[in-house]
Parts: sequence; structure tokens; C-alpha cells
Amino acid sequence: MLLAALPILVELFTSEGCSSCPPADAALARLHEKQPVPGVQLLVLSEHVDYWNNLGWRDPFSDEEFTARQSRYAPVVAGDRVYTPQVVVDGRIDVLGSDEGGIVQAARAAASEPHGSVRFVQNVQNAHITATDLPAHGPAQLLVAVIEDGLVSHVTKGENEGRTLSHTAVVRSLTGVGSVAASAHGWSGDVPIPPKPRR
Repeated sequence: MLLAALPILVELFTSEGCSSCPPADAALARLHEKQPVPGVQLLVLSEHVDYWNNLGWRDPFSDEEFTARQSRYAPVVAGDRVYTPQVVVDGRIDVLGSDEGGIVQAARAAASEPHGSVRFVQNVQNAHITATDLPAHGPAQLLVAVIEDGLVSHVTKGENEGRTLSHTAVVRSLTGVGSVAASAHGWSGDVPIPPKPRR
């Protein structure tokens, strides 16, 4: 499968323990459904961080891996700021997670930058991925995200106590499956498809 539209990654760092996050979760769901940028396919990921877990509610979808990923972005996109809800667009633009218009604007800006092409062919147990025409870049890692839609939580403690929260494109696992050398023009390989996560 070769995407006809240019894929732009939209990563939301969120938490069920944060009262400012439900509007961002809703914004991500709308962006995923409406795809408001012509010629662009927004690839949305909801990554639940764990640093809110000691403030009354443990987010069942949180993982320290997502907190670490957000922290790695901080010096590059946000002047060392880490907060929720935070969106990182295309790995380079920081936007408040509930600022839907700002996310769309950032996606348009990202789409104007050079991008390569990715072809993804899925088989039963693996996928063949081919990336071509990559623009100049530093060393990069290829990641496969397993996501789950339609997740709902009934929060009984913390800042969102009493609320029922819905989530879109929740990352259940994020696995490194390959490396791309600095300024390589392409990459190709077979990667295993991770099994469905346990609930």
C-alpha cells in the first residue's frame, strides 16, 4: 500500500490524570476522522505518559516509554518543555494538544517540507516496508506502533474523577524494528507485526 496523500505524524502526549487532556483527546479524534488537510493523511497517535499516575489516578494506558519519548522531543521541539496535553507534529513542531487549528496549521507547514515515500505491504506475520527518496537526515530509527481505537475509561479518582473518557489511536506498543543510516536515501526490510496487546 502506497498512501496517495502525504502522511504527517501527529503524536499526542496525554494522560487520564490531567483535567486539561480530555479536550485534546477529542480534538485528536476529530482530526483522525475528518482529515482536514487536503493532500495530507494525518497519522494520529495517542501516547499516554505516566508522570500523572501518582496524583490520584493511574492511567491504564500509560507507559514510561511514552514519557521517555516525549522527553527526547523536548530539546528539539519545545525548548525543553514537557507538558500535557502536548502534540508533536512530524517530529518537529510543538503544539498545545487542544489547539486543533494550531495542529492543522502545523501539519500544513510540515507538509511543505521534503518527505520521502513509504510503501507498506502487510502479510500474516510480517510487513515489508520500503522507504525511498528520503531527504537529508541524521541517524533514524524505524518504529512500528500498535494502536487501539474505541477505548473507554470510567475515571474514579484524580482530576477527572467521575468522567467517562474516550480515546482514539492509543499506542499499546511502540517497537524499534530497524535503523536508517544518516543521509541514507532509502531503507527496506521485513518487520514482524507485533501481537495484539493483552488487555
